Amino acid sequence: MAMKQKEVVEVIPPKDVFVGSKDAAVTLVEFGEYENEDCAKANEVVKKLLEEFDGKIRFQFRHFPLTKIHQRSMKAAESAIAAAQSGKFWEMHNLLFHNRRALGTTSLKLYSKEAGVENKHFLDDLINSTYGWQVRNDFQEGVNKGVKEIPAFFVNGEIVVGKPTFENISKDIESALKKSKKKAPVKQRA
Repeated sequence: MAMKQKEVVEVIPPKDVFVGSKDAAVTLVEFGEYENEDCAKANEVVKKLLEEFDGKIRFQFRHFPLTKIHQRSMKAAESAIAAAQSGKFWEMHNLLFHNRRALGTTSLKLYSKEAGVENKHFLDDLINSTYGWQVRNDFQEGVNKGVKEIPAFFVNGEIVVGKPTFENISKDIESALKKSKKKAPVKQRA
């Protein structure tokens, strides 16, 4: 009797999902979660930053669920990664923040449809924690980088000190942009 071989599916990890210019000189990374009120406020700051620095930055959201405080943050993060597999991470990301007080598994399935995810196995993937290890990888990376509270922002790998306000993060982005211009290769004349 021949055994059916299981198909290997490559997973798009959160570290490969970003918005903004892929060739941007500055990478802004946030470690956060979807039930946290401060992270929701920071999401609005990020939207303004992406507008202000259009073409100059790229943004990544990395998952750091505080499951002792927010029991639904882990499944919400998994649902965002599941949506990323269909190219709908940012649609789901924004819906999760918008609906942060209603993140039960059934609601997550409804949000996935609203985000445009067409995966018949979405609910099964959530129930079986198919993307749980991706969330744990993000969390561990955050711990390794010294994240102690969320939201935590990094500009080109350097932690943003102080409150995650538009002004505060903008200063770090401006500084990183200046540094990148100094490092730009000088064209030699022939």
